Amino acid sequence: MIDTPFVIAGRTFSSRLIVGTGKYPSHPMMRDCHTASGADMVTVAVRRVNISDRSRESLLDYIDTDRIFILPNTAGCYTAEEAIRTARLGREAGLSNWVKLEVIGDERTLFPDNEALIEATRILVSEGFVVLPYTNDDPIACRKLEEAGAAAVMPLGAPIGSGLGIQNTNNIRIIREFSKVPVIVDAGVGTASDAALAMELGADGVLMNTAIAGAQLPVQMAEAMKHAVIAGRQAFLAGRIPKKMYATASSPIEGMVGR
Repeated sequence: MIDTPFVIAGRTFSSRLIVGTGKYPSHPMMRDCHTASGADMVTVAVRRVNISDRSRESLLDYIDTDRIFILPNTAGCYTAEEAIRTARLGREAGLSNWVKLEVIGDERTLFPDNEALIEATRILVSEGFVVLPYTNDDPIACRKLEEAGAAAVMPLGAPIGSGLGIQNTNNIRIIREFSKVPVIVDAGVGTASDAALAMELGADGVLMNTAIAGAQLPVQMAEAMKHAVIAGRQAFLAGRIPKKMYATASSPIEGMVGR
């Protein structure tokens, strides 16, 4: 089966893997991981960029912007007003009019505040932003974000940085079934099998940071994630066999000599 392109808001991306820019041991290591992952979109926290003095060294100096699209995010924001202000700041600084929108509702779990998230999405969309909101794995919240104008929905697989993998596979399936915009699983991926599972469930893409940056060998993990996303997508397109309670012989006995 020939795959359809990965398109968000009219922009086509060659890789379905999106990676972050935080927690790396060094900026050169981050750059090497980006290369190994094959990603052509990376997220950058607006608050981690020195907007007032762009002459100083920045993580942006280590991103190949000829090849990689920068997706600013509102990490660390706890209210709709704060997230909106941060998104506007990133756009005014020339980063992008795209935003990975985060409005956190709880300091310990870092779960999103869906009510504030929907409000911020509606306002930013009205101001011309392309909004990709990070949300809970809640089909109703995802539907409301889409109705508010989100260009994609980004349900979590598990809490940010937990490495637990996808905790509610059925919700991801439901979100994908009913969504008319791309679905990108964001947060909770720990290893390559988690990324493959997300794609096998029908997700259009996977976003991760800690799983790569926190690995013992980050560059090797970045490459593993690249292959996992590709393999998971191919498996989804191919269509898995049904699950059965009992065995089915690989070599059918019908037609065998002596039977």
